[in-house]
Amino acid sequence: MTVIRGATTILCDDKTEIRNAVKELLAEVVSQNEIKREEILSIVFSSTSDIHSYYPAKAAREAGFEGCSLFSAVEPDIEGGLQLCIRVMIFVEKNIQPKHVYLRGALSLRKDITKKINIAIDGPAGSGKSTLAKRLARDYKILYLDTGAMYRACALKALKEGADLNDEVAICELMHGLSLDIDYANGGQRTILDGLDVSEEIREPRVSMAASTVSKYPCVRIKMVEKQREIAGRISCVLDGRDIGTYVLPAADFKFFLTASADVRAKRRFDELKAKGYEVDLEKLKAEIVLRDEQDSSREFAPLKRAEDAEEIDTSSMSIEEVLAFLKSKIQERI
Repeated sequence: MTVIRGATTILCDDKTEIRNAVKELLAEVVSQNEIKREEILSIVFSSTSDIHSYYPAKAAREAGFEGCSLFSAVEPDIEGGLQLCIRVMIFVEKNIQPKHVYLRGALSLRKDITKKINIAIDGPAGSGKSTLAKRLARDYKILYLDTGAMYRACALKALKEGADLNDEVAICELMHGLSLDIDYANGGQRTILDGLDVSEEIREPRVSMAASTVSKYPCVRIKMVEKQREIAGRISCVLDGRDIGTYVLPAADFKFFLTASADVRAKRRFDELKAKGYEVDLEKLKAEIVLRDEQDSSREFAPLKRAEDAEEIDTSSMSIEEVLAFLKSKIQERI
């Protein structure tokens, strides 16, 4: 079962106003969630105490939602609360990713899902930024744009073509004919290189090091950043990387910079790769992480750097859940 939430407001306590607002709200919920009316088990309304003239549940029945149970309740008065507001909870028998709907004046109740926001998470390899970016995107029901996957795809292209990773001219030539698409399906991202899904292949350790090398070239970064900015300009999303807050999205609504010791980051990467079946050496991983830190921080073009207005968090002794709760608290403070 899935519960979908929503709310709307009316201009005045009037029967026609209530009927129209309820009809509009329910129609939008059905449309955005792609559900059928017969799949709805029950609809529960609550309205602020300044609404007397008509029951929202009756308005719902008149709007054609007569095949499910309907209930209306009056909310207690809350000082400073939104007035002339109708809230709804819709119970659906199938399991879906709900899209909550807030209309009219109720948009102010959930700015986290009604306002387009961009969240930038930067930090060195293994600091936990990708995991946290994905969790934030899932919890806020917005897009997670895996920028690292895009650079990994560029590196994989270079490896497949046998190009010298240290030859900037050769890499830039490859970028001219690069066929890279980002496909979104079921809330996730697929990386399509030359028509093939390389989402798993780009996670191989050899590609990780190659990505750090090719991503330092301006021609590679400019091509990828153009695509990232275009996506972020259209929809709410979370981006993670090494220069999101400083270069890719300097005007991002929220910026975080995650750090952790090299030992901790190496152990995290070790556990991740072992779980996927790769044979890896912990000390070698640590050496690679230290090298990547040096490469990413010293490159001339858009180096790894904390944005001046970014919140810095050392995740060395924190669990993912603790860091996630901290990030969400900082976001909610300003929404």
